[in-house]
Amino acid sequence: MAEATDKRQSHVVTSEELDGGNGVYIDGKIVLIPQPSDDPNDPLNWSWLKKHLVFASLLPGCFLTDWVITWGTTLFVAQVPTFHMAPPQISHSISGAIFMQGPGGLLAVPLCQRFGRLPVLFWSQFLTLICTIGATYAKGYAGFTACRTLQGFFGAAPQVIGLSMIHDMFFFHERARKINIWGFSFLIGPYLGPFVSGFIITKLDWRHTFGVLCGFYGFSVLMILLFGDETLFDRSEDRKPIERKGIAQRVNLMIGIAGISESHGRPGVWEVTKDLFGLLLRPYLLLPTFGFVTWITMWTIGIVSTITIFLSPPPQGIGPYAFSPTAVSLLFFAPMIGTVFAEFWGHWFNDFLCGRYIRTHGGKYKPEHRLWGVYPAWILGILGLVILGESLQHKYHWIGLAFGWGLNCFSTLGTMVAISAYLLDVFPQQAALASAWINAFRTVGGFCVVYLQTPWVANNGPAVTFGCQAAIVAFFIVSIAATQKFGEKWRAKFPPPTGSRTS
Repeated sequence: MAEATDKRQSHVVTSEELDGGNGVYIDGKIVLIPQPSDDPNDPLNWSWLKKHLVFASLLPGCFLTDWVITWGTTLFVAQVPTFHMAPPQISHSISGAIFMQGPGGLLAVPLCQRFGRLPVLFWSQFLTLICTIGATYAKGYAGFTACRTLQGFFGAAPQVIGLSMIHDMFFFHERARKINIWGFSFLIGPYLGPFVSGFIITKLDWRHTFGVLCGFYGFSVLMILLFGDETLFDRSEDRKPIERKGIAQRVNLMIGIAGISESHGRPGVWEVTKDLFGLLLRPYLLLPTFGFVTWITMWTIGIVSTITIFLSPPPQGIGPYAFSPTAVSLLFFAPMIGTVFAEFWGHWFNDFLCGRYIRTHGGKYKPEHRLWGVYPAWILGILGLVILGESLQHKYHWIGLAFGWGLNCFSTLGTMVAISAYLLDVFPQQAALASAWINAFRTVGGFCVVYLQTPWVANNGPAVTFGCQAAIVAFFIVSIAATQKFGEKWRAKFPPPTGSRTS
């Protein structure tokens, strides 16, 4: 987005300064992109506190999206007496949940475009809470796995809605940092979940451990009830102001009654669905998502889903280490530290890239420049996989495992934020649609690797396995390079579909 296109905006964004990401300045004044309306209900006009409370109500659901799935990865050994199965077989209980995050995210898109973000977010968290309670009390493996699969299906919405809510509430110069926080929240969840559950299982049985998870989802629902608000806003000239005061109005807004009554004029569910799949035909979306995100995230999901099996002593484990449950839990500090460092890195680096380009190109901005943020993290991800594989193969000190795993997770967040920021720049009115495909391709790869990771390591050894994974990640950087080179031409030739625009 190089220019302020609103008819009330008299300035072209010309790069006097980006001030470290704190605003675009022209003649000493911030230029707000997009321009807010005169309606106080416009999310762009909300106070700083209101915006960040609404944003905060989204974050617990983002943390819990993958948290709820990986929560059980440290419990496989404890579930053996209940299900009378070996840990590698019990680990398949999470594969359906990983896969169903993709369809769940795709289904959330037309609903949140038609009926609003808030009811989709609320029902997502409430229904996942119900499924978590079901998994806690499931009598057999089949029922437990079914509840886990539904957890993935219903719990995926926050990862899809997040990008749209950021677009709805924040201006161009604020978005990269909010995307970084949003990405951090759902990419640290897969490690924070098993870190916590690994300690709890030393004191409680696995069912009570799942009961604690129910408490976390109860907190997420409570945050939405207290601070959630609808960010979808009609910016058309003939819009009618909507009164949203009172408890009854808030309940209607929360459960979707208000969204149904206000849906007139918004794109229909079928219309959004067509645009959702039409968006996939745009090469400047397909290459960064399927062509890159799939291949860099699937190995990250594979590691967190199987690391307990590699580290546990025989007969439950298959690796050269004999970690206690507490030691396994403590090792999850490594990916969390890597993700935290990526948060700090992305918090300033993406804004630095954007500001520098605007200052050195006469105020012009090219979205493809965002993708330069992929390369540093991509290189570290390759190194991380190699170090992890060599450490497992030769039984090096656990620091090698931690360092390799941390680098891999730094890479995942670092690349995802840059790609998400790029897609929000080129699909500002289709943010939920683009986010759904990021989520879908991330989870498709993760679903596959759960089945192949353990046999691959058993047959070829960790060094070969993770070395091949590193080579695959290295190869698919061609998707990012191609998007940088041809993205501008592709955007001109294949513009975004317009049927699903909501503002």
